Amino acid sequence: MTTAAVRDRAGVPASGRRRAARRRDTLTGYAFVAPNMLLMGLFLFVPIAFAIQLSLQDTQGFGDPEWIGLGNYARMAADPIFWQSLGNTLVFTAITVPIELAGGLALAVLLNSGLPASGVFRTLIVLPLVISGVASGMIAVTIFSQGSGIINKALVSLGLSPVAWQSDGTAAFVSVMITAIWLRIGFNMVIYLAGLQSISPELYEAARIDNANRWQLFRYITVPLVGPSTFFLLIMNVIASFQVFDVVFVMTGGGPGYATSVLGTYAYRNGFQIREQGYGAAIGVVILVITLIFTYVQWRASRTRDLVE
Repeated sequence: MTTAAVRDRAGVPASGRRRAARRRDTLTGYAFVAPNMLLMGLFLFVPIAFAIQLSLQDTQGFGDPEWIGLGNYARMAADPIFWQSLGNTLVFTAITVPIELAGGLALAVLLNSGLPASGVFRTLIVLPLVISGVASGMIAVTIFSQGSGIINKALVSLGLSPVAWQSDGTAAFVSVMITAIWLRIGFNMVIYLAGLQSISPELYEAARIDNANRWQLFRYITVPLVGPSTFFLLIMNVIASFQVFDVVFVMTGGGPGYATSVLGTYAYRNGFQIREQGYGAAIGVVILVITLIFTYVQWRASRTRDLVE
């Protein structure tokens, strides 16, 4: 092939045209991504950098901050309330996340099976998603109020003793977890429902021909094929659990004592109520690091599983 054959009419080599085309595609991609990256930089990366800087200072929001390096983190390591809040957060996550995943999958399977009036039930389950966390917390307060709550009134009418939802630490923690599950289970159901509807019906038909029962269909077809949805929801629910704040703040404020204090409410208390802003920022950085570590571990585990399969 001659040199003229690999040139266009303008005399540009074919390799040059390909490089120009790739350059245009790259610039077009950056142009589409640039607005999102700009917004993420302004409202995500810049605040994170500021929080990290603030966590290395001793400041109450007035006057010149004092640079103390890792002093806030050393203080955190010796703070028993921080460890109690971390323990409460871990317990909250360990209990609520499996229930949210299992409940969301069960509801999705039920609604996907042709349940009568499934649209109505789906709307009722998803309804909490459109309510803000503060409003949901206020609704939960009317339900779990120790003196005038709906549950205690029902118990008293049945001749039973009311539950000390606010004065007993365990009961208060249970009420917060029930509310959090109620708020999140609809989101889990929606994601699982989308995953279920993407499964080919022929797989179930083939399994029924081989005399598979309902449990075997669920165990060996449904559960594995909604694995990507489960992985996504696991990450989202764990992150939401470590960042839980509004429901706890409205319902209990972290009390009684620190029985329901979680990392989010403890960071808020230090940063805004007693104005130990550097220490509050340090707790926020710890929350960020924990969620990033968990996300990375789960991503690696999911990637390894996909490669093996």
